[in-house]
Amino acid sequence: MTTSPVSIQSAPFDTAAEIAALSDALHGRVGAIVTFSGLCRDEGGRLTALELEHYPGMAEAEIGRVVEEARARWPLDGVRVVHRHGLVAPGDGIVLVVTASSHRIAAFEAASFLMDYLKTRAPFWKREHLADGTTGGWVEATRADDDAAGRWA
Repeated sequence: MTTSPVSIQSAPFDTAAEIAALSDALHGRVGAIVTFSGLCRDEGGRLTALELEHYPGMAEAEIGRVVEEARARWPLDGVRVVHRHGLVAPGDGIVLVVTASSHRIAAFEAASFLMDYLKTRAPFWKREHLADGTTGGWVEATRADDDAAGRWA
């Protein structure tokens, strides 16, 4: 496991290993570790994959900035964000957010804040690969995603 709080990678991530690495690094100093693992959906059999693109370097820096914003808002002892790029098949992990704090509310709220950011403002572009062999358009954040993110303004 890496010591950086942010990783953008094409390879699948191991959720249990990521949680264990953060937990081990904290040596029992926290009372709560909250995780969110986002998976690629097949959209009722319509999708064969989701393609995720990003600008290397810029994406890590921007997500790192938002991790620091989360640290400023909540008393976090640890944070880990892993985001995939490339083609991701239905059922595979796209994103993992792990937050650790002395108390559960801070860990839950920080994880929710980070996911709302990742769904609406993170520098990733998503395109659907359809079961009929065609490539769909670029996917935009939904109104519900924007509304959820608005609560942190």
